[in-house]
Amino acid sequence: MESGDEPPKTLTSSTTRHKCAACFKQYKKKEHLIAHMKTSYHSVHQPKCGVCQKHCKSFESLREHSTGPLAKVNCSKIFAERGCNLCMQTFDSPVSLREHHNICCLPAPALFGTIKMPCPESQIYDPPVDIENDTANHPEAVAMDCEMVGGGSDGSLDLCARVCLVDEDEKLIFHTYVIPQIPVTNYRYEVTGITEDHLRDAMPLKEVQEKILQILYNGESIGRLRLNGGRARVLLGHGLEHDLDCLKMNYPDHLLRDTAKYPPLMKTNLVSHSLKYLVKTYLGYDIQTGMHDPYEDCVSVMRLYKRLRSQKHLTKGMEFSLPARSTPSLTNGHDSWNYREIQNMTPEELFNISKSNYRCWCFDSRQPLHL
Repeated sequence: MESGDEPPKTLTSSTTRHKCAACFKQYKKKEHLIAHMKTSYHSVHQPKCGVCQKHCKSFESLREHSTGPLAKVNCSKIFAERGCNLCMQTFDSPVSLREHHNICCLPAPALFGTIKMPCPESQIYDPPVDIENDTANHPEAVAMDCEMVGGGSDGSLDLCARVCLVDEDEKLIFHTYVIPQIPVTNYRYEVTGITEDHLRDAMPLKEVQEKILQILYNGESIGRLRLNGGRARVLLGHGLEHDLDCLKMNYPDHLLRDTAKYPPLMKTNLVSHSLKYLVKTYLGYDIQTGMHDPYEDCVSVMRLYKRLRSQKHLTKGMEFSLPARSTPSLTNGHDSWNYREIQNMTPEELFNISKSNYRCWCFDSRQPLHL
């Protein structure tokens, strides 16, 4: 066709647009839409615009969609009137929004303090009596935060010198200073508030490990812990891998919940936000304004987790993704039955069999953990 020729006005296969039911991207060819669905991992667990129902990969991308300079006029207008800037929900009326905001915007937790705090028995959690159904509704969670001092010739090596754990009721269940395994060359006092005096009667690392594992295992056997968690507690934190590494501890991946690595809380380029940013953006208060307080950080992580765990997502029966349903060898003729089946699906049906590439925390509120 010459450049000046006009295409026919009738709707043909060459002009049909195939629209993604989740993010609304459009494609000229059905196979391009299928390829998009295989790599996008769209699901009901992604943050969703309360106005147009578009699914976004993170709350940050949802915020850009609803309030950014490129936001759609209708979404931007309605969200400005009835949208919560913290949890990103849209409500029926400004009155409902005001009522919700009184609950959604939380006060900062009381500071634990930065003075020397030994760890008496009252601050070591005593696991409950073995009750078979104590996790029938959801696994119990514990939040942990560590404060690091510096070791090595330049003080850049992180050494755990203080650790704090809180439960779901924001109750302090364990706190102690920790004896570093090598000499401290930088106490980082401006951030940690830790001095040499704090570590003089601190707890040895091995004893700290034992007490933390006692809290986390909750009387559960190691075998069941590794299989499905059982009564073992979920461990929350921000940068958990680093904290556990500094404590020289291991804990099963399926029992870890890290606010630094949870996709809905990450930047659009999948880089982690700071805990300070997440708390201000999604809980509405400031932390770490001076010396870091481990209790404040623990409580803030717990609040973020509980807010995301409480989300209600309508899950579907099929719990497998498009990549799992159609193998990578589709293009060279294998598994042609599945290929034909997917080709005949509508965009909505493709979305219905699509699944997240991460485990949504909303599942923690419904059932005991299963791999």
